[in-house]
Amino acid sequence: MSATRSPKVSDRVAPNAADPQPEKKKKIREEDDGPDFGTLFHAWLESHRSSLLDSLRRLGKQPIGSFFTCLVMAIALSLPMGLSLLLGNVERLGGSWQRAAQISLYLQLDTSSRDGEALRDQVKALPGVAEAEYVSREQALDEFQKQSGLGEALRELPENPLPGVVVVTPKEVDKAGLDALRQQLAELPKVEQAQLDLVWVERLAAILKLGDRFVFGLTVLLVLALLLVIGNTIRLHIENRRTEIEVIKLVGGTDSYVRRPFLYMGALYGMGAGVFSWGVLAYGLNWLNGAVVGLAGLYGSDFSLAGVPMADGLSLLLGAVLLGYIGAWIAVARHLSELAPR
Repeated sequence: MSATRSPKVSDRVAPNAADPQPEKKKKIREEDDGPDFGTLFHAWLESHRSSLLDSLRRLGKQPIGSFFTCLVMAIALSLPMGLSLLLGNVERLGGSWQRAAQISLYLQLDTSSRDGEALRDQVKALPGVAEAEYVSREQALDEFQKQSGLGEALRELPENPLPGVVVVTPKEVDKAGLDALRQQLAELPKVEQAQLDLVWVERLAAILKLGDRFVFGLTVLLVLALLLVIGNTIRLHIENRRTEIEVIKLVGGTDSYVRRPFLYMGALYGMGAGVFSWGVLAYGLNWLNGAVVGLAGLYGSDFSLAGVPMADGLSLLLGAVLLGYIGAWIAVARHLSELAPR
């Protein structure tokens, strides 16, 4: 009688059952790999959303202080932007400046009225010319008699000594371009002399250059003032939350996590200042336009001030947000090292 052998445990386990918990180990491996990109992105969005809502809530708790901070920033933004818009409106008075820089073409004495009109049409077709007007010899003599008060003496002259003139109005007031245009017109047939008063052009260029430099310097100063205002405001918010920030850093909060609410607060201050500044400029130009229209009407002109263009308004708003963001970043970066847990 042969002895019976009891089966071993290894014999009772199927070959495919070597790993009793494959699903559990697979789940553990997935957890070791970390969360996926979607989870990280959702957490990032949630962090920014909570920081934004927290900044709005804190600003809403101090409506008077927030309003006056935005108003001070808006006034500082409105000054350089308003001057820039006024300079742009002054440049729109192109007709007045162009008349000051007109080129006078004195024709030869034997030039007939038909030749003068033909020359006028030829000059008007040139690319750099906005307008050309022909003044005949008879018209020139008549105007000279009325303006000089020498009518009786001029009537005693045996013949008209004044030549015909073609008055050319250029499209652009530029010294180099006007000089080149004058030389081009001087080479035309029947032209005895081409005269251009460059003193007016130089005065115009000097006035506009002075205005541009003044606006640039004022902009730099007020931008620095805005950075100081927003930096000081954010510094006060940091001091009010010093204990909270130290606790956050003590439990492992990163600098970016601490910085984020203050950056949103600075951007919100900038946005409010940009909106107020846009409104102040629109109202101010509209209020000033009434007086400008009345003054222009006395000179027979229909000139009026243009409002704030949409592109300039959006640029102002974006610049204000960036200034608020940069000012908050500088303030937080300066005080972040002092907020280490003790």
